Amino acid sequence: MGETSLTAFAALSFDVYATLIDWESGISAALRPLNARLADADPMKDDAKGLLGLFTRCEEHLEHRFPEMPYAQLLGEVYEEMAKALGVSLDPAVGEKAAFGNSVGSWPAFPDTVDALNSLARRYKLIVLSNVDEASFEKTRTGPLRGVEFAAVYTAQEIGSYKPDLRNFEWMIEHAERDLGVARDGILHVAQALKHDHVPAKKAGLKSCWIERGGDDAAIGGRLEDLKDDVELAFRFKTLGDLATAVEQDVRNT
Repeated sequence: MGETSLTAFAALSFDVYATLIDWESGISAALRPLNARLADADPMKDDAKGLLGLFTRCEEHLEHRFPEMPYAQLLGEVYEEMAKALGVSLDPAVGEKAAFGNSVGSWPAFPDTVDALNSLARRYKLIVLSNVDEASFEKTRTGPLRGVEFAAVYTAQEIGSYKPDLRNFEWMIEHAERDLGVARDGILHVAQALKHDHVPAKKAGLKSCWIERGGDDAAIGGRLEDLKDDVELAFRFKTLGDLATAVEQDVRNT
């Protein structure tokens, strides 16, 4: 790590949810109606970590099964599958499933995200590579990420598959060169999730920067100890703000 200068890149590609957006807080808030239906004696009651773990397992299964399903719809299916796993019956009239599917825009940004992105945008073209659908990301862009200027946005809906599918990265690389004039070696991929982002980024020949966001305690993305042979991290920071500060220092030292 650290052999390549941060100033060597022309563009930063980002995972959004877990890297820029605090998806754990957002998902936990959106799961409150389901949690409220659990009996007080249920071991999963008020177990935020346990519910997030169940969410990630159901999400991964459904993303693999339905790669072309828009994310808002898939989220609703995840909610229903979680309910079945927890032995909870959903009342269609209440609309919990649809509300969960439409909750993406309410998930908050990490406190450092917007300032860091605006700082990085002065140096790089910012690219989104996200597993959500276009409408869901638009809610995020005009909500918690309001004011940030992205040079390109590539979603799972547009690509037709979900990360960690290598097709998502090859699509982004191809379109970044076509749309922005940035070649593969000019892109640094910035993400929290090791399994969903850093493993396929290595396969795609991209340099990557790990934003630790919870480290091995994070509910998504896998543990570095388990995936260390499958990733090649050029840089590693605790937060996006730390990355932005390091870029500023590199620019001053150039």
